[in-house]
Amino acid sequence: MGTIQDLSARMLVALGGVFGAVGVASAAMASHGTDPRNLAAISVICLAHGPALLALGLAGRGRGLFAAGGALSIGTLLFVADLLARERFGWSLFPGAAPLGGGLMLLGWGGVALCGALNKFGRN
Repeated sequence: MGTIQDLSARMLVALGGVFGAVGVASAAMASHGTDPRNLAAISVICLAHGPALLALGLAGRGRGLFAAGGALSIGTLLFVADLLARERFGWSLFPGAAPLGGGLMLLGWGGVALCGALNKFGRN
């Protein structure tokens, strides 16, 4: 049985892979649709955040970076799920889901920047 940091690292790597696959799939679907805006946005968000989560899971250490990765993960999931629901079903997950997801992504990237600025990516 691993530590909570081991579990966090595995989850970030797994989500990085899932978001990478969703990014590629949504890019392919966008190229065949009549109005590809939501699918193209999903692709860009997933292909930007998937590799970031992969990097945080593989190389990141410390509670600060794992917290930032958690915010990036949840934010990406909310944002993408809301855009996908709008695309496929014509409704939102809940009012404000996309802005909340976007805010969590911003918070996560801010956390990554802060950890870098404060040199908080060691084994703490």
